Amino acid sequence: MQPNILFFFTDQQRWDTVGCYGQKDAVTPNLDKLAEDGVKFEYTFTCQPVCGPARACIQSGQYATETGCFVNAKALPENERTIAKCLSEKGYEVGYLGKWHLASNGKNDLEIKPVPPAKRGGYKDFWLAADALEHTSHSEGGYMFDAGMNKIEFKGYRVDSETDFALDYLKNRKTDKPFFFMISYLEPHHQNDRKRYEGPEGSKERFKNFEVPGDLAGTEGDWRENYPDYLGCCASLDKNLGRIIEELKRQGICYNTVIIFSTDHGSHFRTRNSEYKRTCHEGAIRIPLVIHGPGFKGGKTVKELVSLIDIPPSILAVAGVEKPEGMRGHAVQEIVNGVSKDWPEEVFIQISESQVGRAIRTKKWKYSVYAPHKNGYLDSNSDVYVEQYLYDLEKDPFEKKNLTKDPAYIDVRQTLSGILKKRMSEAGESVPEILPAQDYLNIKWQDCEKH
Repeated sequence: MQPNILFFFTDQQRWDTVGCYGQKDAVTPNLDKLAEDGVKFEYTFTCQPVCGPARACIQSGQYATETGCFVNAKALPENERTIAKCLSEKGYEVGYLGKWHLASNGKNDLEIKPVPPAKRGGYKDFWLAADALEHTSHSEGGYMFDAGMNKIEFKGYRVDSETDFALDYLKNRKTDKPFFFMISYLEPHHQNDRKRYEGPEGSKERFKNFEVPGDLAGTEGDWRENYPDYLGCCASLDKNLGRIIEELKRQGICYNTVIIFSTDHGSHFRTRNSEYKRTCHEGAIRIPLVIHGPGFKGGKTVKELVSLIDIPPSILAVAGVEKPEGMRGHAVQEIVNGVSKDWPEEVFIQISESQVGRAIRTKKWKYSVYAPHKNGYLDSNSDVYVEQYLYDLEKDPFEKKNLTKDPAYIDVRQTLSGILKKRMSEAGESVPEILPAQDYLNIKWQDCEKH
């Protein structure tokens, strides 16, 4: 019997909000229990630290530059071979609930209007979503649209309401088909128009004595006023994960359901740039990944580096479906089962909007480059990049000391530059020139002298 697959997907959630990743407050007891019985992936990273591009990677299994969805407000091409289409062809009922963020092209206003069927990525059996849920709702109340493009309003805390809809779907299914059901929450993402994080009532008091994450300690940013509510959002998500697990148990299908918990990217709370993400730093790119169910049992912790781009082929592998040609990434079952012989030793990250950037993260090093003469909203890539960040993560896990201009690390930078170029080529990009930061500064200074 093919297993059901339930993808519990959050938005902008740091890995260290989760107990099994070191969070000391009781924020995620239900997820911690899943990890205790299932598989926790210790080092998981997004491949694109911004909402729409990360979601395009999840649905297509390709890097954001390959689909053209390298910034927000870029619609996923209708002809993409998505995970929903692949699973549907193999007999799965495919359903989607929540934030979509892959229909609007910046001109068609679909961020606040119903998403037409052709732009739903193949989710044809159940649909209740808003392209930009942050624009059709607040933390208390709002609306989404159903498969018939009807407005469906809700009241109460957004996470609770979305879970109510999810439970209704699970209770009222009228088919014996296995299901793939993706529940895409907005929390713990900040509420855009209010410029703050909004946990449920009582969050500020409940989490007022939070332990400050090491990368935020001693920085500016807005984490001091927002972190209690941020943790409150995460706690609400966990409570509702528990509600869904209980329904699966009530129906007697939990044993045959693979539950995947992850997110699109993290948040650095305006400590690395003027907003919350769109950088190579751990706060923005490191994410939780816990999988529980058939093939993912035993309380195992996987130490290999995993990318968000590995999740699509992993979902297909659960269903026994081969990934289509052009889909990137590797099924994590290879490392869970110990059969992988060539698992990548680094993850590759594309960065947009704030810059045109590229990065790799190994177990020891973080290496990032950017294109200073390119526009992060208009340009998807560049022929020339300049070194921006180098961190020794073993000595400097909170990325406080940038080593790009330290002459002692020239060989390290050259090695990492070669690896980055290789990964860019594998992602379908042209191999660029990468300039050392110091050389670029010298060139700029010489240009100034000429004028």
